[in-house]
Amino acid sequence: MPAHALPWLTPGSPPHAFPDVREALTVPNGLLAAGGDLAPERLLYAYRHGIFPWYHDRQPILWWSPDPRAVLFPQNLHISRSLRKRLRQRRFQAGFDSAFAAVVAACAAPRKPPPEDGSWITPAMQSAYAELYRLGHAHSIEIRLDGELAGGLYGVALGGVFFGESMFSRRPDASKMALACLARQLQAWDFGFIDCQVQSAHLMRLGSAAIPRHEFLARLEQFARLPGRPGPWQLDVSLEF
Repeated sequence: MPAHALPWLTPGSPPHAFPDVREALTVPNGLLAAGGDLAPERLLYAYRHGIFPWYHDRQPILWWSPDPRAVLFPQNLHISRSLRKRLRQRRFQAGFDSAFAAVVAACAAPRKPPPEDGSWITPAMQSAYAELYRLGHAHSIEIRLDGELAGGLYGVALGGVFFGESMFSRRPDASKMALACLARQLQAWDFGFIDCQVQSAHLMRLGSAAIPRHEFLARLEQFARLPGRPGPWQLDVSLEF
């Protein structure tokens, strides 16, 4: 598909206006459409069909469905020796949905010096996911060390699938601790997998796998139809690692 043929979604158009994910570009990998809006109905439809938004603050909304797709099966999370040591020290407190806005804001904070400090978690994105949180579809996990928010992550849950969006650390391994606690809880709840979107060396070290898009969509169809757990979450598993 030539670049000029990229489908354009108009704000307010039906959530199902996305093209078939098989029409996504190969370069850049997975770019499917542009435009539209971040209404809850569109976001939920997108996630349910293997599509997610990712764009910078000077771009239109861009929608993606890459092939292959990075996933993490909760039981396959790799916990390094150093991370296991930190977890066993039990100096941390973990919790769900106690500081969603703070976690998203921390994920959105610049990580590079100007002028390369633009974040894809724009104010519009923050507002959109805050609304999903209010509706019970978005969740955060917080790691506190010595009473301070040290790390965390957030994402969207549909049925038995968790779609990870972003994570942050202010202390060593704090985001990995959040992921470890999340994986332990999701495994107890019989979630199928965590969608990590695009593979990276960091995710591979944590145990993620890259699977073909058609396999991802089949697994998504299987697990997203489960009843799910809308509303605020509570961590209710043992954190003995």
